[in-house]
Amino acid sequence: MCGIAGIFHAETPKPVDPVRVERMCEAMVHRGPDGSGVWTEHGVGLGHRRLSIIDLEGSPQPMQSADGRAVIAFNGEIYNFRELRSELEKCGAKFRTQGDTEVILAAWQRWGTACLERLHGMFAFALYDLDKRQLFLARDRFGVKPLFLARLSDGSIAFASELKGLLAHPLLRRRANPAALDAYLTWGYVPDTHSMLEGVEKLPAGHFILLEQGRAPEAARRWWDIDFSNREKGSEAEMSARLVHLMRDAVQSRMVSDVPLGAFLSGGVDSSSVVALMSEASPEPVRTCSIGFDVKGVDETSYAKAIAEKFGTAHTARIVAQDDFAAIDDLAAMFDEPFADASALPTWRVCQLAREQVTVALSGDGADEAFAGYRRQVFHHNEERIRSIIPATMRETVLGGLGKVWPKADWAPRPLRAKSTLLALAASGEEGYARGLSVMDQEQRNSLYSDQFVAQLSGFRAEDELIGLMRNAPARSGLDRAQYADLKFWMPGDILTKVDRTSMATSLEAREPLLDHRLVEFAARLPEAMRVKGTTGKYLLKKCMERYLPQDILYRPKQGFVTPIAEWLRGPLSNQARGIASSGILASTGWFDQKALQTLAEAHISGRSDNSRPLWQLIMLEKSITGLNING
Repeated sequence: MCGIAGIFHAETPKPVDPVRVERMCEAMVHRGPDGSGVWTEHGVGLGHRRLSIIDLEGSPQPMQSADGRAVIAFNGEIYNFRELRSELEKCGAKFRTQGDTEVILAAWQRWGTACLERLHGMFAFALYDLDKRQLFLARDRFGVKPLFLARLSDGSIAFASELKGLLAHPLLRRRANPAALDAYLTWGYVPDTHSMLEGVEKLPAGHFILLEQGRAPEAARRWWDIDFSNREKGSEAEMSARLVHLMRDAVQSRMVSDVPLGAFLSGGVDSSSVVALMSEASPEPVRTCSIGFDVKGVDETSYAKAIAEKFGTAHTARIVAQDDFAAIDDLAAMFDEPFADASALPTWRVCQLAREQVTVALSGDGADEAFAGYRRQVFHHNEERIRSIIPATMRETVLGGLGKVWPKADWAPRPLRAKSTLLALAASGEEGYARGLSVMDQEQRNSLYSDQFVAQLSGFRAEDELIGLMRNAPARSGLDRAQYADLKFWMPGDILTKVDRTSMATSLEAREPLLDHRLVEFAARLPEAMRVKGTTGKYLLKKCMERYLPQDILYRPKQGFVTPIAEWLRGPLSNQARGIASSGILASTGWFDQKALQTLAEAHISGRSDNSRPLWQLIMLEKSITGLNING
């Protein structure tokens, strides 16, 4: 795992200062503490920070091809590189190293952009072809590895694995993007469709850009997508056997490493499944780690311990105090852009624990998105049945009318919190899912915005991007569309961003075997009944793992990392909550109505409502603005 950066002059090639590229890389030294390098040619410069995982001594970067005609800076891992190497050698390719980086170079020279379809893994890379004077920028299918791009005032394009790499370039403008702010307050993160800074974009997952000197830059092109429009045929037993085979292959391919390797173990279905299959394949005890909390209701370490004992892993657990909020300044700095998923804090802590023993850790990320494991997906699947029975006009008038007058009873028992369900059912499936996924709906956001900022948005509404994505999805059902949205929008913007930044902050490589594209493509073709059955999500995944895992692991309620921000903001962080309303940093932007912010904070602190998520968003936004040094 590494960090990459570079500069490309497309229209008018100019010399690239290697010191400038070096400084961009130095801003990301945490991504690659084991080595660095810079390569420049007329009009182009590539830089690299290396975290050594495979071929520890033989694959320095940027790397030139054996014939010297191409050079690459690469972040990621190609899990089938040995098979590709063998195929390329039969075609006449010569190799000087034992790693995967040189294989990408040879694959480009053999197949051009079509090489991407042959790469199994996680990656973001910049490859320059000296003969064609082309720069090839590419990102993996799911967006496990990030790549930021900026079009600068001198006509050049700069790129880096993290925004802080671009911030090291003196020509980068620091003007805020209003649409990104609205998207952030909607979702709790800045999705891949935006960047917090104008002029900066993210190369979307499953896309590439081919830039050529002497030609104007082109838009990114999609090279992979997930298709839910077809269905597999076969019995449950046949599908279960195929699924186990795919999972086993995905896990084993990600166990290739020349450095110590282990796994995160939460005690949930997904991480436990990965550990079970690792233990099956490993002659040595698998190293596992987990963290828990000093509050019994949110601590899962007993389940992780049970799995560790069942499979004889070398297990390490650590309890994290609930007052761990002192680390939020460090947390905000990891992400550059505002990021308000509170589970980032325990994720960072488990990465720190893992890094004490290993350099590579396998996780269970991706299974919920691929196999319909989130409660919201199950609810949406069942809500779609109601929508198919009740006419839209009746839903809008009756359910929508009830939803508008129903109190927002955050304090009430869960069955009485009907407002969001009624409003979701009154809307289309896509609108309802967007509402359920959002932190704040448009009405809530507009109540906090200043009139000036509402005018700046010019009618932009963040939900419309997700709704459009769902409506245009290659899908057959509402469940398909919800999963497509989670895989294409939620996962790269939230889950994978969280894991990449927190793991890289500790110089740890995280691998996601349950995001093997062949596994996910198979899951997308499963009949709905093998994904959701009644109120059970991930149905087939759980059934096929019954031979490995106990029932209380497979079928207990999903929990995940829980951070007690509601309690923090009524207790030790109440001053920060109140400070949002008087924040000079937020006031200077002109984005918010300060009285509305004060009302939001006081209603939460008094216990009248739970505004913890919006307040947490605003606190993390304030810290991000400070770090980005945004000029309005």
